Amino acid sequence: MSAVIEKHKERELRVPDILDWLEADGMVDSENAAMLRSLASSGKYEHKHPLEFIAERGWKNIKTGKPLTLEVLTVWFADHVSLPYRRIDPLRVEVTRVTSVMSYAYAARYNVLPVKVTDKVITVATAQPFQREWVNELSRINKQNFELVIANPDDIRRFLLEFYSVSKSVLGAQADADPFVGNLQNLESMMELGRAGKLDANDQHVINIVDWLLQYAFDQRASDIHLEPRREMSNVRFRIDGVMHEVYQIPTAVMAAVSSRIKILGRMDVAEKRRPQDGRLKTRTPEGQEVELRLSTMPTAFGEKMVMRIFDPEVIVKSFTDLGFSNSDEDIWRKMIQQPHGIILVTGPTGSGKTTTLYSTLKLLARPDVNVCTIEDPIELVEPAFNQMQVQKNIDLDFSRGVRTLMRQDPDIIMIGEIRDMETAEMAIQAALTGHLVLSTLHTNDAPAAISRLLDIGVPPYLVQSSVLGIMAQRLVRTLCPHCKAATPISDEDWKLLVKPWKALKPETVYKPVGCLECRNTGYMGRMGVYEMFSFSQDIRRLITDNADLQALRKQAVKDGLRPLRLSGASKIAQGLTTIEEVMRVAPPPLDSQS
Repeated sequence: MSAVIEKHKERELRVPDILDWLEADGMVDSENAAMLRSLASSGKYEHKHPLEFIAERGWKNIKTGKPLTLEVLTVWFADHVSLPYRRIDPLRVEVTRVTSVMSYAYAARYNVLPVKVTDKVITVATAQPFQREWVNELSRINKQNFELVIANPDDIRRFLLEFYSVSKSVLGAQADADPFVGNLQNLESMMELGRAGKLDANDQHVINIVDWLLQYAFDQRASDIHLEPRREMSNVRFRIDGVMHEVYQIPTAVMAAVSSRIKILGRMDVAEKRRPQDGRLKTRTPEGQEVELRLSTMPTAFGEKMVMRIFDPEVIVKSFTDLGFSNSDEDIWRKMIQQPHGIILVTGPTGSGKTTTLYSTLKLLARPDVNVCTIEDPIELVEPAFNQMQVQKNIDLDFSRGVRTLMRQDPDIIMIGEIRDMETAEMAIQAALTGHLVLSTLHTNDAPAAISRLLDIGVPPYLVQSSVLGIMAQRLVRTLCPHCKAATPISDEDWKLLVKPWKALKPETVYKPVGCLECRNTGYMGRMGVYEMFSFSQDIRRLITDNADLQALRKQAVKDGLRPLRLSGASKIAQGLTTIEEVMRVAPPPLDSQS
């Protein structure tokens, strides 16, 4: 136990204590400290924690000139009392396990929060380290050692309520649930005699769990929520910056009710659990921002797996620079989309940001004097500026029929979700040749390969030559956390592995991920695009024949100024925005045609 804690043990931390230590460390002005002592003695800080009370003053550290925020003060306080500082990361907390250590009433009474439980040690976050009588009491009950860490008092209060609320809702729902009834798709389902009843999707416990789940995903910047049923305990996972994180485990019977609740909200058939279904719902965050979710279910061995894709409406108002376009990329792209007619293709695998690019582009083009129509499968994001139609195979409304319908709607610009077959390609080309600008997507590794794909599905070379304006390939890379990235030297060999010509853009140093509190110790925060712009020249058009050589197309494209994906990624690395590993992970390897 540190000398400071020993000296002040078994009492509450007070404002004068903190002010005395801050003055002793030369961090605050004595006159301000005296004024605040007087204010605190009058009882005006009510039940606020002393660190919060001081942080609200907006003071700056007179040594460094940096603001004394609550987080800064908490880190400083942890060092002063010789205890580890812990930033509570809810994704790394086993909520079910930590909430079993003590009751909510007990934790709230002492304002402490268990954050990690092992067989031997229970780690508890506190902002009142001088109050320790609870340690002895709980040690006798749990027969484990307790380790104290200092955490932000605001985080403790917030997560204390959040963790215990969701835990209470899950336990309450589990008590009401029948784990053996209602799961039609469970390959190992059985019925226990003498049991009856089934957890209702409208049960208040289930509503609380769904509300918490959605809010939690928004707070953590998740792009997808995965609900995965298993034999006894089902998984909840979030995809954040392209990486999956396990968040929580819920009893399978409760998970079935949670999925049913979400299906009700998404206007899906709750009774149908054998067939895949799609749906959507719109919700509003506490800050008032509308968020749209696309729902998809799939029958699995232990029940329905559900994935919720989260769409942020703010995405389509982002500029091309925010999306990751370089100045030259943006110039080429704008020249393409400002053409009166022709086809523009965006290629890349699933999850590479194609939809975001297309929506941002259409939003830019959708002026009052322009009619923008889309045919999608499904509609990713409802946008009032477009006329959107959804593919519905149950009534034979596919892409080709959808385009045929759109052609009669007097469109100026048509967006086709994906060109999958010859019939859709023919309709797209017909639209382009009759004076419409057509945007669509293809799944290919790079931009030149899209030409081969069109020829493979049966499009005659002369139609590709006359209708396609250009092709863009793209990928998403994680961007380095600006708070903790660190410079590191780079060798010629490492750079040569990345891109040819290997000397192009080679910087003296690059940055590597480190990991800090802001980025959840991943070293990355957010994602951005890397792009390969392929604008058709006359030389390229001459090479598009029945026996078109893909390597010859790539060589000519590079000669015309195409920057391959890895070269585009290299410029992001040189700017300190991402890493070599990230670019190599998502972009195709360099080809001889790029040297």
